[in-house]
Amino acid sequence: MVKKILVSQPQPSSPKSPYFDLVTKYGVELNFRPFIKVEGLTAKEFRQQHVNILDYTAVIFTSRHAIDRFFQLCKEMRLTVPEDMKYFCITETVALYIQKYVQYRKRKVFFGQTGKISDVLPSMVKHKTEKYLVPLSDVHNDEIANMMESKKLVHKECTMYRTVSNDFTPDEAFDYDMLVFFSPSGISSLKKNFPDFEQKEIAIATFGPATAKAAKEAGLRVDVEAPSPQFPSITAALDDFIGKVNK
Repeated sequence: MVKKILVSQPQPSSPKSPYFDLVTKYGVELNFRPFIKVEGLTAKEFRQQHVNILDYTAVIFTSRHAIDRFFQLCKEMRLTVPEDMKYFCITETVALYIQKYVQYRKRKVFFGQTGKISDVLPSMVKHKTEKYLVPLSDVHNDEIANMMESKKLVHKECTMYRTVSNDFTPDEAFDYDMLVFFSPSGISSLKKNFPDFEQKEIAIATFGPATAKAAKEAGLRVDVEAPSPQFPSITAALDDFIGKVNK
């Protein structure tokens, strides 16, 4: 029986989120509580990478965290971002977030439709004379670097933020029937916070193949995996699972 669920993500801003439909439909209690948090590097830490931001004419953004940190670092280091700087974003949502810092103009902001960096690559190839800066987390793979290399685009990856465990306090209750994870970092944080964690009857749901793999490697039983052909979203997969076990 699933009554209390921990979703390891920030609470959705929209009251229309499908998560809240689960509350209405099954009477479950949902707690939104990230297991990880993002910390920006200080200007001093960033300088140790010997990257001069103003040497670059275009920036590739894979998340809103990257946008926040890029503009905050520029402010801390008293750099004025040139008006003609171009921005290539993984999705339209990320692209629109740039408005928080600069005037949004279509001729200098480009984005893909699928959420994959390969989708933005054709736009970058059209602007092959640009010098690309790629702000990343301390935990990242070489996908972007390899893609840029394959098209012979001038680029530089740099770390601007890090993912750290969002530790639980001793007085925080941990009495859930189900835990929902979205990244391997979340699984690592669970193990760090609760080294003696025993799963027993607690159901575990994961989103994304890397998260499921990390959970299994950590010796956990994964009861719900999304996305799948049947359930493209985590909420659809949860709906199906809760409906079955709470019968």
